[in-house]
Amino acid sequence: MFEIKIDDAKYWKNCVDSIVSLVDEGSFNIGKEGISLKAMDPSGISMISFFIPNKAFSKYEVDKQISVGLNLDNLSKILSSSRSGEQLSMKDANNKFSMEFIGQQSRRRYKLPMIDVRKEADKEPKVEFESIVEVKSDSLKEILKDANLLSTYISFKTAKESFVVAARGDAGELEEEHLNNAEIIKKLDVGKASSVTFNLEYLQRIINACPSNSSVVLSLKTDEPIKID
Repeated sequence: MFEIKIDDAKYWKNCVDSIVSLVDEGSFNIGKEGISLKAMDPSGISMISFFIPNKAFSKYEVDKQISVGLNLDNLSKILSSSRSGEQLSMKDANNKFSMEFIGQQSRRRYKLPMIDVRKEADKEPKVEFESIVEVKSDSLKEILKDANLLSTYISFKTAKESFVVAARGDAGELEEEHLNNAEIIKKLDVGKASSVTFNLEYLQRIINACPSNSSVVLSLKTDEPIKID
């Protein structure tokens, strides 16, 4: 049994939207410390590892750890109905996931069936990253948007004092170099120069879910998966 309440329903919507950008179903593991989810996208290309601590909620009562499998696309659609100033209460109700939006003068209740998720995500790959780059989220979104004009792939390169983004396609080429003291870079820690190339569509799905006026941390190693926080 669990009952969880968050004072800003739209905040929880943003959390779910960051997940549903990659996966359409998943299992929320609701435990004493908070709520976590780990899932692979259907193609098996990317993994999401999500955690929100219990202190983010105004009410957090969990008898024992429980796994709640949900269709995340349907969950996101319901959360899109949240209105400014509404609270959200979530609990289990006879093997269904109950949500109640609480406004000053109204309440709305929804129930979603819990499902058996087809496959749990594997463990995260262990990579000893060579470079850590923290950049402004809005700036990185703009860079990816520029790259998308020319290519379906994007390359990141790091050196001791610079972070380079490059894209190349039939329509042309793009290269942006940002020095360590550039406005968009909040941190550049390069133990060893790195060079990696990734599918641009997947990166955009991940990074577009990042809130404005925040930052994104890219962990890089040559010819290895990227980690994005």
